[in-house]
Amino acid sequence: MTTVESRPTFTPANNSSTPAVPNAPTKLIVAMALAMLGAYLAILTPVIVSMSIRVADIAPDNKSAALGTVLSVGAVLALIGNPFFGAMSDRTTSRLGRRRPWLLGGIVLGSIGLLIVSIGTNIPTLTAGWALAQLGINATLSTLTALLPDQIPPQQRGRVSGILGLMTSVAILVGSALAAALSGNAVLMFMVPALIGIATIVLLVMILKDRPAEKGSFPRYGFKEFLSTFYINPRRYPDFAWNILSRFLIWMGLAAVTTYESYLLIDRFGYTTDNVATGVLVATVITTVGLVAGSTFGGMLSDKTGQRKPFVLGAGMVIAVALVIIAFANSFAVFLIAAAVFGVGEGVYLAVDLALATDVLPNPDDAAKDMGVLNIANALPQSLVPILAAPILAIGSSDSSNYSLLFLLGAVVAIVGSVLVRMIRGAR
Repeated sequence: MTTVESRPTFTPANNSSTPAVPNAPTKLIVAMALAMLGAYLAILTPVIVSMSIRVADIAPDNKSAALGTVLSVGAVLALIGNPFFGAMSDRTTSRLGRRRPWLLGGIVLGSIGLLIVSIGTNIPTLTAGWALAQLGINATLSTLTALLPDQIPPQQRGRVSGILGLMTSVAILVGSALAAALSGNAVLMFMVPALIGIATIVLLVMILKDRPAEKGSFPRYGFKEFLSTFYINPRRYPDFAWNILSRFLIWMGLAAVTTYESYLLIDRFGYTTDNVATGVLVATVITTVGLVAGSTFGGMLSDKTGQRKPFVLGAGMVIAVALVIIAFANSFAVFLIAAAVFGVGEGVYLAVDLALATDVLPNPDDAAKDMGVLNIANALPQSLVPILAAPILAIGSSDSSNYSLLFLLGAVVAIVGSVLVRMIRGAR
């Protein structure tokens, strides 16, 4: 990789300067958004709703620990798969292009894993299927996120990043609705989102103008190089390193909600595995309303002002406020208020943080690999939060459900993560 001595200067949307490159076609942006929606629908629906229901049905007396086992093993493979498949995509010389094979192959492999989860009858089988699902779908996601610097010019990245970020919560909303409608059928609950994911990725593959990597343009990729993909020299690329750390901490706060929302509703507000998907759906609708507002205005204002950091900082603070409200919520109504606040913060964050990351990439030619490293900051909290949550939930609680402490700690790390974005010097 080559050292980047300076960072691109973004032109605000109201500036009269002509963009250096043409805008990306609308049909590509729509296809990317739908593909992001489909991929996240396949992988997030289990994380938010269906996996917790599946685990609670199989191991009702040990559901929190069992869920932690299943999710953490899968997240470790996601952690490994993101940079690995990103590096492989960067180097692919196939006639189909360097992105298409990984987009399609990953979603198919992940769907096979979800099928195993849907028919499994014990925790080891669920763990194996979820590991395969995470490995496959994260191959798709690492390649999909690389399309932002690949295909979208700088003057559009804030808005497109906002659209792509919005798809995460739309996927959660749609997935919650599907889980509520299909909760009586485990196979459909997992496979309908997977099939939607396959369909949207196929659409993108048909539209995408992809080019293969030039043969011999990348160095040899062996085990040593594989290990190096997990490391970005913080002295050489300090801005990218700070962005990774900031993202990791904020996603720790986000993961506290996404992982344990279902069990919070069951243990604190009296829901059961039969109706918790409905409660999650209601909360998700409220969250999505806030997220749409935050994502829409956050992305547009970021592009208009050419600034990223103030929006990430503010978003992290709003997320922390929501986590504090959740920590002390004594009714489902108060929880829904927190969900709205959480949605606004998450919307602004998802709209701007990905654009900020593309501003400080170490090397655009290694975009998929570097974005894969960045995605570790998303995947690792999915592994760490379930591992850390079990002992945290047991602290000072006779029924092993100290959710207040869990969400307060999530608020603290979200605040720290948002403040650290100020350390980035190569972007505004």
